[in-house]
Amino acid sequence: MTVTLEDGAGAAFPFDCQTLAREVVGAALDFEGFPYEAEVGVFLVLPGEIHALNREHRQIDRPTDVLSFPMIAYGAPGDFSALEEDGDNFNPDTGEAMLGDIVLNVEWVKEQAGQYGHSEKREFAFLILHSMLHLLGYDHMTPEDAALMEEKQREILNQMGIFR
Repeated sequence: MTVTLEDGAGAAFPFDCQTLAREVVGAALDFEGFPYEAEVGVFLVLPGEIHALNREHRQIDRPTDVLSFPMIAYGAPGDFSALEEDGDNFNPDTGEAMLGDIVLNVEWVKEQAGQYGHSEKREFAFLILHSMLHLLGYDHMTPEDAALMEEKQREILNQMGIFR
């Protein structure tokens, strides 16, 4: 598993961002039974950069906490059966499935941790995990889909010992 973390924001957290991102990505892949080695990019940015990305890619003209850029289109969330049919899903140099990128607004991690009354570590892990589920085909466009994502997030973070 390759988790590439680029810190363009000069993030100052009381934990190692690279280690935690890797642990969360691994926990999500294990929980979902992802059958391949995978690669994920994690980019730590400031509000202005995520605002520009949100405007460009989602036509939403405001900053947000996290953006997910999946590289694989799934037939159904968590259904990995067709990945090998499209050779473009795998990095030809490493053989790893290229899941996509996660862009995280570091200032909002700090703000939301305070708003929700939990640690910055918990908020960072939650946002990475939320995006990982998007990279694995999940979404929250309907109440049922949102409930499923919320339950998976809760279970995975609990398994990791990261609580509110």
